Amino acid sequence: MKAIVINKEDQSLSYTDVPNPVLKAGEVLIETYAAALNRADLLQREGTYPPPPGCPEWPGLEVAGVIKEVASDVTEWKVGDKVCALLGGGGYAEYVTVPAGMVMPIPKGLSYVEASAIPEVYMTAYLNLFYVGQAKAGETLLMNAGASGLASAVIPMAKAFGVRVITTVLGAEKVKEVAYLNADRVVDTTTEDIAEVLKEEEQNGHPVNLAIDCLAGEALGRCLKYVARGCRWIQIASLAGDMSNVDFRNIFVKNIRIIGSTLRSKTPDEKAQLLKDLVEKTWCKFESGEVKVKIYKTFPLEKADDAQQVLYRGENVGKVVLIVKE
Repeated sequence: MKAIVINKEDQSLSYTDVPNPVLKAGEVLIETYAAALNRADLLQREGTYPPPPGCPEWPGLEVAGVIKEVASDVTEWKVGDKVCALLGGGGYAEYVTVPAGMVMPIPKGLSYVEASAIPEVYMTAYLNLFYVGQAKAGETLLMNAGASGLASAVIPMAKAFGVRVITTVLGAEKVKEVAYLNADRVVDTTTEDIAEVLKEEEQNGHPVNLAIDCLAGEALGRCLKYVARGCRWIQIASLAGDMSNVDFRNIFVKNIRIIGSTLRSKTPDEKAQLLKDLVEKTWCKFESGEVKVKIYKTFPLEKADDAQQVLYRGENVGKVVLIVKE
């Protein structure tokens, strides 16, 4: 089969032949129609985010397609089912094998392209909003990087469950581009200081109760001064810098919890339970249109490098998806 392989010598991508995956007990074989990109794919390409043991070396964490084969001990799926799936890796390929517990039905009315953008990013959104973050209706959420693929999942999901949302973007054009998300406040950090915005929100009675932060950097320490007592600050990445000057008095005086979170390190059983909850609690939101999947651009599989460059440049608003089969 064809797949996208990372060349370890120069980190380039090659569209090449690789062995077909071999079905094992407890798994299904999916013919891939679409594979969505994630920033973790870039980190894997750079050698800093390796796939878990036993997973293919080629990237790709989420796909949609059709089941072509089912292991004899799998009863919940059958050949021909249209599904999307969360992977440990290997999604940039014509076929993938995946544990049956990592597979979900495609929500009614969604295309393969849209469905491929759900498993990783919406599960990450659900994990951090409700499992780690314990978000409640009426609370205020800070979601940094509002134009990112993750924000395109977190913000509408939070809004659908009654959470007030503040988000940040870089530049006036991005402010316009994220308007479809209906965040309660969009902060252009090229003209506004996010810490001062949070200070204003606190003074107006809307302090941040929950933050999902992929930036960190120097602003982190300043922001913590103006969040609510008991704020849950979830750190999922550090794209703006790995170091920050934090006044620990703010943390213990306000009982702030700073929590590191990543989906990839969860056990298969934990992921399976998360997926089950995601389907039960949110599939109706997708099918009703309350939560919409935002696709920024699609590329054929062999143009995976062009697709990843969109993420490297940070120009996408929503998800970038590879078309594997029309």
